[in-house]
Amino acid sequence: MSERRLHGFAENAGFSRRVFVASTVAAALLAAAGCSSPQEAAQGTGGDGAPVKVGLVYSQSGALASYGKQYIDGFKAGLAQATNGTNKVNGRAIELLEADDAGDPAKAVSAAKDFIGKGVKILAGSASSGVALQVAPVAAQDKVLFISGPAATDGVTGVNRYTFRSGRQSYQDVLAAKSFIGDAKDKKVVVFAQDSAFGKANEAAVTAVIGGAGAKVSAILVPASATDFTPFASQVNAAKPDLLFVAWAGTTATAMWGALDQQGVLGSTTVVTGLDQKASYPVFGAAGEKISFLSHYFDGATSNDAAKAASAKITGGLDLFSPDGFNAAQMVVRAIAEGGDDVEKMVGALEGWSFDGVKGKMTIRKEDHAMIQPMFQVKLVGSGAAAKPQLVKELAPEEVTPPAVAMK
Repeated sequence: MSERRLHGFAENAGFSRRVFVASTVAAALLAAAGCSSPQEAAQGTGGDGAPVKVGLVYSQSGALASYGKQYIDGFKAGLAQATNGTNKVNGRAIELLEADDAGDPAKAVSAAKDFIGKGVKILAGSASSGVALQVAPVAAQDKVLFISGPAATDGVTGVNRYTFRSGRQSYQDVLAAKSFIGDAKDKKVVVFAQDSAFGKANEAAVTAVIGGAGAKVSAILVPASATDFTPFASQVNAAKPDLLFVAWAGTTATAMWGALDQQGVLGSTTVVTGLDQKASYPVFGAAGEKISFLSHYFDGATSNDAAKAASAKITGGLDLFSPDGFNAAQMVVRAIAEGGDDVEKMVGALEGWSFDGVKGKMTIRKEDHAMIQPMFQVKLVGSGAAAKPQLVKELAPEEVTPPAVAMK
């Protein structure tokens, strides 16, 4: 699992250490939540005919630019779908203002404040967790709606009543990893990662979630300077884990996977890592077919109406964070349709709302604004440029529902 990619459990901000409170029963939540289509939401009331400005602050450059491209393409496809191609809600045009945060929280905060000064009451975007955690307090201070994007940190959930998310969070990733071993009680889980902040954050995440479910978690942390991974692969074999969770960053990934394969690790235990964007598939080489992948999304994971609509509008098809942008646009349309220019009404309109997204049924939990959603088990078929993901199992929202947190 790449550090650069936000599928990592603690990208930028580190794994959330917040105290979790009792979780709302997912099935009851899904049954009770209001549900409507984006098109129905666009027929809401309110508005004086003036355009509605929406500020999109996301990565157009920098390390996360590819994720930002996926997000904005998804957003524009979702906006077209939710407004029947008009980009209007209740007769009011939606005016998009875009700014590049380059993955820099300071730039993001500056852009957000600039947009707010121009009368923007809805902000969206952020691929970086560090960015999301800095923009969220600005939204609360100025009482504007903020819909965070692919940023994975658990810290965004429940951070304040004005902040929502359109993607998944780290806890859902870890629960997806846990699904590969079923009941975790007394299972041996080893985290294989680099000896860095990123690696240690992943160790902490797995310890908290899977270890908290009764597994015995240990870690093999490899120096970032290592080029020979055979000794570390031997340590894995000696540990005889029921699950090996791999979190890796950088250019040594192919060599690392090759060593695990050559030493028989991939054939002796369940090896799980996260599936990144399309461009990353070749990095696994011949080892790819022996790895179990947890997935937020991949092109072809679903074939519902939203996925078909998004795919038809995005050149090159969908990718990892296309659903996050698509969801955000649907949420923006819902907020405007039901709230007009009243941010408090926008918040109320989104809390508890269920809608059909690219991934399937999405529900915004009222208590803390977590996005309850499916996740996926995936395998890669083929290697190199021919590697393609194939769905193994869709994990129902209730299987990967994070515990609720107290709203700050």
